[in-house]
Amino acid sequence: MSTVDKNLDPYTAKAEKHDFTPQQKIDGLHAIIKAAGTGMLVTRSSDGHLHSRAMAPASPYSPTQTTLVFIANNASHKFDELQNDSHVNVSFYDSKTTDWVSVAGTAKISQDKALIKKHWSSLIAAYFGDLKDGVHKGNEDDPRVSVIEVIPTDIRYWKSKESSITRTLENAIDAATGRVSVPGELIQITKQEIELTQGVNSTSA
Repeated sequence: MSTVDKNLDPYTAKAEKHDFTPQQKIDGLHAIIKAAGTGMLVTRSSDGHLHSRAMAPASPYSPTQTTLVFIANNASHKFDELQNDSHVNVSFYDSKTTDWVSVAGTAKISQDKALIKKHWSSLIAAYFGDLKDGVHKGNEDDPRVSVIEVIPTDIRYWKSKESSITRTLENAIDAATGRVSVPGELIQITKQEIELTQGVNSTSA
């Protein structure tokens, strides 16, 4: 049970918006992820430490997609951590607007050939390299190539409504007058809303 008293956090209470449809929320989510480009994938090691690294989600997205897909090298430490604990978080931040996204969920590891083929590109190949052993060629058939699908259970994001200059001015006014400054909208895509989209959402389609 939550012990949060929303009366003591008027910033969040005023920023939360609940009048969007699930599809409108997903459209907003996609816009921020596309603008940010790169996210930070956070995993937990066996000693309990949290580790993060920058990763770019694969595209294209289907219009209703909430699952994040990453192509990665299964010889890296993050795969050990995902095997230890599949719970992850992926965050995105657009420094130009201060918009951000936080995706909490579980990671599914596979070597789904259809997904790899769908999302493979020469840019991804550069992260693997050809080891010249006839096996690890740095192509989509390389046994090191795996898919990490982050299946969300909760998504939250912040969408700014004002320019940085306007925000700075209004923050100063609000600080001087004791008002709560809310220059954007805090939006949640709940587990129930995510599940509603899964019937029409397929990352491998």
